[in-house]
Amino acid sequence: MATLNRPPLRTITGFKSKLAGGGARPNLFEVELAFPDALNIDNDVKEKSRFLVKAASLPASNIAPIDINFRGRILKIAGDRTFDTWTITVMNDVDFAIRNAFELWMNQINKLSDNTGTTNPAEYQPDAFVHQLDRDGSTLRTYKFHDVFPTNISAQDLSYETTDTIEEFTVELQVQWWEAIKGVGANVGGDSIS
Repeated sequence: MATLNRPPLRTITGFKSKLAGGGARPNLFEVELAFPDALNIDNDVKEKSRFLVKAASLPASNIAPIDINFRGRILKIAGDRTFDTWTITVMNDVDFAIRNAFELWMNQINKLSDNTGTTNPAEYQPDAFVHQLDRDGSTLRTYKFHDVFPTNISAQDLSYETTDTIEEFTVELQVQWWEAIKGVGANVGGDSIS
């Protein structure tokens, strides 16, 4: 009887050896926002975003298949790459600094008063970053979102009955494309992708 080549024993010790860095933690991240230069947004607002953006996501990667029919069978080939809308959740401080920056940005693109605005994409599409952090504070991986711009700032509900909480709002940003940049630190793995 032939001996099967089996993987090493599936034990907790084997599992632990494969999770040497302890696993990436979803709560260890930092968002670095940028705003169009013409808005003259203070650097303090950009720095504040590193702390007050409380939720974000690493980007999805989508390549749609193209189905080609051939004699009762379907051949699948790779189609074009698309990029999902990137959504962030922001805690609102009493100065409304980040919300104000996004409102100014959207007004630059399309003015509330007369439906005019900037037509040159280079003037309203800066880059943004998400840094996945390790438990020692080093950056495991950075995702650079190229040429982003907001298309939705959520409503902010107000109520006498809502107590003991901080206001939050979401912003949906369109992304032209992204690249993954290898971080630095003891637990870094993977390559840069662009």
